[in-house]
Amino acid sequence: MPTGKVKWFDADKGFGFLSHPDGPDVYVHADALPEGVSTLKPGARVEFGIAQGRRGEQALQVRVIESPSSISRAQRNAQRKSPEAMVPIVEDLIRLLDAVGEGFRHGRHPETKAARGTAKLLRALADELDA
Repeated sequence: MPTGKVKWFDADKGFGFLSHPDGPDVYVHADALPEGVSTLKPGARVEFGIAQGRRGEQALQVRVIESPSSISRAQRNAQRKSPEAMVPIVEDLIRLLDAVGEGFRHGRHPETKAARGTAKLLRALADELDA
């Protein structure tokens, strides 16, 4: 089985690409990931089978050999925003969510562009809180 590294993987879209030294990048779909794995970190070393798909080579039965090392806790803490800097961010996000909630109360879903922006902001806040 060939080995390679995860070039990128988008869990929301359910696909990404693997690079390997023996040829071009290989498409990987979330269905090829091991059971219980929903995403791949860029740089992770993987082993995979290859099949010819409609648009080129496609990875099958991906197995993670080695995940990239995470940055240390001290490095993550050094990158975190100060609590004072987080206050206006959280308050603005609360106002934004209040507006979304008000739309739902009136039977309206937010526009796609606004919904994506809100989701992106929530993910960014979650990442900051999780750091």
